[in-house]
Amino acid sequence: MLVSALRQGANAQSRPAAPVKSNANAKRRAGAIDSVQWRREHYVVNRDSAFLDPRVGLRTLRGGNRRFVENKSIRPRQDLAALLKVEKKQKPFAVIVGCSDSRVPHEILFDQGLGDLFIVRTAGQVMAAASYGSIEFATLVLGTKLVVVMGHQSCGAVDAALKRPDVPGHIVTLINSIKHAVAESKGKPGDPLDNAIRQNVLDQVEELRDLDPILSRKYKNGEVLIVGAVYRLHGGQVEFLPETLKNLPAFRTAAVSAAEEAPKH
Repeated sequence: MLVSALRQGANAQSRPAAPVKSNANAKRRAGAIDSVQWRREHYVVNRDSAFLDPRVGLRTLRGGNRRFVENKSIRPRQDLAALLKVEKKQKPFAVIVGCSDSRVPHEILFDQGLGDLFIVRTAGQVMAAASYGSIEFATLVLGTKLVVVMGHQSCGAVDAALKRPDVPGHIVTLINSIKHAVAESKGKPGDPLDNAIRQNVLDQVEELRDLDPILSRKYKNGEVLIVGAVYRLHGGQVEFLPETLKNLPAFRTAAVSAAEEAPKH
C-alpha cells in the first residue's frame, strides 16, 4: 500500500497543473464593471458630461451619495494614474461650499475622486472675501458650472449662533454671520437647530446668487447653477433642498450667453 501511495503521489506531481482561472475571472469582473447594467445599478454618470452640464453634475453627486449610503462606493479616480492625469490641469465639475466639520468628508460622501470637486470649507460654511474669490475662480477660470452650498446635521457653528455663548477671538464672526438665519427660523415647527441649519443654507444660496459682479451674472444667464443641500450625519444622506431647485434658469453655455449679449450691428 505504501508503494502504491508513493506511485500515486509521483503521478500527481507529474500531471500538468490545472489552468489558472484568475485572469479569466478578473476579465469577467472588469467586463461586468464596464457593463451598462453595472453602471445603472451603481448610478454612474459620465464624468465629462457632468463637467459640461450642471444638471448632469447634480445627478452625478446624487448618484455618488446614493452609492455611499448603500455601501456601493466605487472610489473613482483615486489612484496614481488619476493623480498624474490632473497634475497639470483640473476640471472640477462642482464647487462644494461646505463646513469644516471633520465628519463631513465631501469626496467620500459623494463618492468622487481627484479633480472632481473644488471645495471651499469654513465652519458653518460662512463666507467672506476669500471664499467669494475662490468660488469665482472655480467658475471663471476652471469652468465649473455647479455650486452646491451644503450644511449638515448637528453643525456646531449654527448651534453656537443659536445659543449665543461668550466665545473668544474670531469665533464671534461665525456667530454673527449665522444669527440672521437663527432669527428667521425662530418659532417654526420642528427642531430649532435643524431649522436654523436649513435656513442658513438657504440664505447662503441667495447670497451667492446675488453676488456681484461674477456669480450673479453667471447665475442669471444660466451659465452656473447654485443650489443648496443638507447632509445627515445619521445615515449619510444628502438632501438637496427643493426650495433651491425651483425656477432655476435654463442652462446655457458661456459662449451662447456671450453671443446673445454682444451688440447687434
